[in-house]
Amino acid sequence: MPVSTARRALLMQILAHPDDDLYFMNPDTRRALDAGTPLVCVYLTAGEADGLNKVPGRPRPAPDKAAYSSARHQGLRQAYATLLGLEKFTPWEISVAELADGHRAEVNTLAAGGRRVELVFIGTAMHTTRHRLGLPSLWHDRRLTLRTVVAEGSPLDRPGTYTYDGLVDVLVGLFELHRPTLVHTLDPDPDIQHSSEAARRRDSEQSGYSDHADHTAAACFAWAAMIRWVAASTRGGGRVPGFAVASFRGYYNRHWPKNLPPAVLTEKAGHLVPYGGSPDWDCGNPSGCGDYNVGGDRPLTNRKGWVRSTRHRYPGARTVVAAGPDGRLDAYAVVGLRLVRWRETEPAGGVWGPPGDLGGGPLAPALGSATAEDGSLLLFGLRFAALRGQGSDDEREVVLLEQTAPGGGFLAWRGLGNPSPGRDDGRRIGVPVAVAAPDGRVHLFVRNAEKGVSTRVREADRTWGKWRDMGGGEVQDGLSAVVDRAGRVHVHAAGHHAVHHWTQDAPGSELTARTQIDAGPVPGDAPVGLPAADGSVDVFYRGQARAVTTAVRDGVASDLVGFDGYGELTAVGASLLGRTVEGGLQVLTGTRLSQRTQGSAALDGAALRLGDDGRPVVVGLGPDALPFTWRP
Repeated sequence: MPVSTARRALLMQILAHPDDDLYFMNPDTRRALDAGTPLVCVYLTAGEADGLNKVPGRPRPAPDKAAYSSARHQGLRQAYATLLGLEKFTPWEISVAELADGHRAEVNTLAAGGRRVELVFIGTAMHTTRHRLGLPSLWHDRRLTLRTVVAEGSPLDRPGTYTYDGLVDVLVGLFELHRPTLVHTLDPDPDIQHSSEAARRRDSEQSGYSDHADHTAAACFAWAAMIRWVAASTRGGGRVPGFAVASFRGYYNRHWPKNLPPAVLTEKAGHLVPYGGSPDWDCGNPSGCGDYNVGGDRPLTNRKGWVRSTRHRYPGARTVVAAGPDGRLDAYAVVGLRLVRWRETEPAGGVWGPPGDLGGGPLAPALGSATAEDGSLLLFGLRFAALRGQGSDDEREVVLLEQTAPGGGFLAWRGLGNPSPGRDDGRRIGVPVAVAAPDGRVHLFVRNAEKGVSTRVREADRTWGKWRDMGGGEVQDGLSAVVDRAGRVHVHAAGHHAVHHWTQDAPGSELTARTQIDAGPVPGDAPVGLPAADGSVDVFYRGQARAVTTAVRDGVASDLVGFDGYGELTAVGASLLGRTVEGGLQVLTGTRLSQRTQGSAALDGAALRLGDDGRPVVVGLGPDALPFTWRP
C-alpha cells in the first residue's frame, strides 16, 4: 500500500496518569522537545485516585478527587513549562476540545520559541466502586460504561461516559487530527511477576504482573487505536500513516538494576520537582500546586526507584540496513505498524527514495535480521496477531519475511509461532534476534515469558526446527547474538547480577548456558558481543547507574575511556555505536571517537554498518519517521 511521508514531526504520547511520561518516557520526551518536535500528551484517566493529595509530614487532608485531579494538571503545566525553558507558573491556554462521538476533553496548550506542548485530559475515573472499575475493566468488559471525572476549575461543565469503542474512536480521531510521526505508549504486555499480596499492594502492581493495571490498559487502548487508525486510513486505497512507535516499561523498573547514570538521572528527576510542586507555592490554582505525594526529592528517595531507569518495551534494532543492487543501501523499519523499505537514490549518497510497503503489520517497532549463506536477507518481527480487548483473544507471534535472492523480492510473510504457548504467556515474549552461522543454519532467539531465552533453528535445507528453551537464569530483553571465528554462535543478555552467556561446544551443536560473566559491574542495559581476533568474544555494556562503558575481554573487565553515555549499544566489526550522556549518537572505532552534532534527533535502535571502504555508516529514524544517514 502507499505510505505517507510527513515533513513535519510531531510526538503524541498516550498515558494512563499524569506523571507517567515524566517517570517512564523521559529522557526520550525531553530529547524530542529539545529538537523542536511539537508534543501532544493524552491522559486517559483523571488521575484522581483516592483524592488524597498528601503532604509528607503534615496532617492527612480530606479526600477531594476533583481537587486532586486539578492539582495534578497544574503539576504537569509546571513541569512542561520548565521543560520548555520557561518559568514554572507560565500561564497556559485552557480550552475544551470537541472529540469523536460527542465526547469532550479539557486541553491545555503552551507555545514558546517555536516549540509547543498540548495536554489533552480524557479524564476517565480511576476508581468507580470498591471493586475498582476503571480502564482495565473497560478494556476487558464489552458491557461496561465508564464515567469521567471533571477536575476542579476545568472549563468542562459536566462529566461524560465512555465505552470501549468510544475511547478507541476518540484516540483514532486524535491521531487523525494531529497526524503524529512518533507515538509513545506504555507497556501493553508487562512481565509476569509473582509477588506476595502485601508486596503487590505496596508496590501498586496488578496481581501477577510487574506494572500498574492502568498502564497496561492504556497501552492496549493505544495499540488498538493505532491499528484501527491504519485500517481506517488505508480503506479504499488511502495511504498508510507515516509514524513510528516507542513503548516504555513501567513498574518493571522496580525489579531490575537501574540504567540511568547520575547526570541523566539528575536531570530527569529534576523535571518531577515542578510536577510534585508544594502547598507553599503561589501557582494560582486554588485546588493545589502539584502532586504533593511525589514532590521535592521523593522521586529519588522512593525505594521503588521507578525514575532511575528508562527502558523500551521493544529494545534492539529499529532500523536494518543491507546492501542493495548496484551498491545502494536498503533501509528497513516499521512505519505505520508495517514494514517499509527505503533505497538510496545513488551509492553512498545518503539520500533516500520513497518508502515501499512490505506489509506484515501490526508489528512491534524492533526487528531481527540475518543474512543467509547465499546473501539473501531474512527479517524477523514481533506481530500483534490479535488485540481486540472485550474478552477476545490477545496474541503475539514471531513472523519472518525472506528474500527470494540477494537484492531480490520477497516471499510471503511466514508465522514462526511463539516460544511461550498460551493465551496469556504468549504476550510476554520479547523481540526476535537472529544470526546466520557458517554451516548454513540460521539461529533465532527470543526472550520468553519465563524471562529466559528460547531458540528456533532453520537448517541448511531451510526447514525450521521446534522452539527450545535454552535454560539459564532470568534476563532482560535486548539479546545479542554473534558468531566467533570458529563458527560458534554466542548469545549474551543482561541478568539481575551479571551478564548471562550461552554458546556451542562446537559449530552445529545446541547452545547451552555457560558460566555468567561477572568480571565487571552489574549490567544496567543489554550487552553486545564482538568476535575477537583470538577466537573469543569481547562483551561491551553499560553498568548499573554508570555512564562508563565496560569492556570484558578474555574475562578481564576494563572501562572504555571517553565513550560515556547511556542506553543500548550496537557493535559491528571494530566499531561501537551508542548515545552520549546528552543523548546524541557517537561511534568508537579503535581509539577514534566521532560524535554526531548535526541533523534530526535520532530514535533508539539505529543501525551500524561497515561500508565498502571499511568505515562505519549509521542509518536511523528521526522523530519524523524518516531515515537519516550519518557517515562518521
